[in-house]
Amino acid sequence: MTSITLSSGHKMPLVGLGLWKVPRNVCKDTVFQAIKSGYRLLDSAADYGNEIEVGQGIKEAIDQGLVIRSELFITSKLWCTHHRKEHVSLALEKTMSDLGVDYLDLYLVHFPISVKYVPIEERYPSTFYFDPEKKICIIDPVPYQETWQAMEQLSSEGKARSIGICNLGADLLMDIMSYAKIKPAVFEMELHPYLTRKQLVEFAQKIGIAITAYSSFGDASYQSMGMVNQGESFVPLLENKVILDIAKHHKVTPAQVVLRWAIQQNIAVIPKSSNPERIFYNNQVFDFALTESQMESIDDLNENIRFNDPAIYTNYPVFAN
Repeated sequence: MTSITLSSGHKMPLVGLGLWKVPRNVCKDTVFQAIKSGYRLLDSAADYGNEIEVGQGIKEAIDQGLVIRSELFITSKLWCTHHRKEHVSLALEKTMSDLGVDYLDLYLVHFPISVKYVPIEERYPSTFYFDPEKKICIIDPVPYQETWQAMEQLSSEGKARSIGICNLGADLLMDIMSYAKIKPAVFEMELHPYLTRKQLVEFAQKIGIAITAYSSFGDASYQSMGMVNQGESFVPLLENKVILDIAKHHKVTPAQVVLRWAIQQNIAVIPKSSNPERIFYNNQVFDFALTESQMESIDDLNENIRFNDPAIYTNYPVFAN
């Protein structure tokens, strides 16, 4: 199985290309090469600051006859400055314009954090900061219900064929389910062998919500950002002996092992890379399978380590225990 059928009725590939941190100067070519090598799911976001280049890559692939629009599954995300109902559609229109599409396959609420509105024409993307120079973040609370109902309106209009959520806990998910007329089709979350989220994943899947894992390689994307502060004894995920031994057994890369671990749980993955060889191999995860004992040994690596925590920027502890 290479795709999953969502509650919206649409099919989403289990492996896609994550576009966070893909530099703008190589983004167009990265997207084009990914589509050429077989990727159909592209995971973008307004906050990534490269949606124009993503759109250029998509257009080139379509123009060259590599793919037609309906074969692609294009995801983007609503940023935290646009949670009020009157701003949600504005954000989507900007994203669709940048990507060069007239609908999204999936539109997600990026974080359960609402910050002070910044007009698109004033600064875009706007980051968490209302004042970037002074790094001042102003929380402007909006009930999640208001945001979700605006998302539902986009779905009803056909502008977002599926809608979903990111980066929240079971309590808020339960709250959403109490009023949602259209339930979230996808729940995108940080998930890797150091942060397995078993109970949350099981709950979401049980109520018919598909899971997409980001940061599948754990600390790999965060080392250069100074966000890995686990002490000298910390072992990077892709250097962990358990992962290395399993990779050697199957004659695959450590990255392929952790991706396969996720998709064997029916969890979609969106590994990021701008390296053509890595992009190719990250999609080659359907011709081998991990044994039950190998799956369990990877599960046992869980330490509940989270690398992506917006509290670093916002002083808003959305993930606090």
